[in-house]
Amino acid sequence: MKCNVGTIDRLLRVIFGLIIAIIGVVFDSWWGLLGIPLIATGLFRFCLLYIPFNFSTAKKEDQ
Repeated sequence: MKCNVGTIDRLLRVIFGLIIAIIGVVFDSWWGLLGIPLIATGLFRFCLLYIPFNFSTAKKEDQ
């Protein structure tokens, strides 16, 4: 797997993923599970949805 998620993209994914997950826990809603893929893609630096569009936010030396 090539890294296709850059530093800023990674940071935003983890932050928004945590916010969504925490809101889901606070309001006792399963919608909080939507934060898990954001956190995972931020931690692994790889997004499956970027592949079909040949898109990457990572720097060339990180790939």
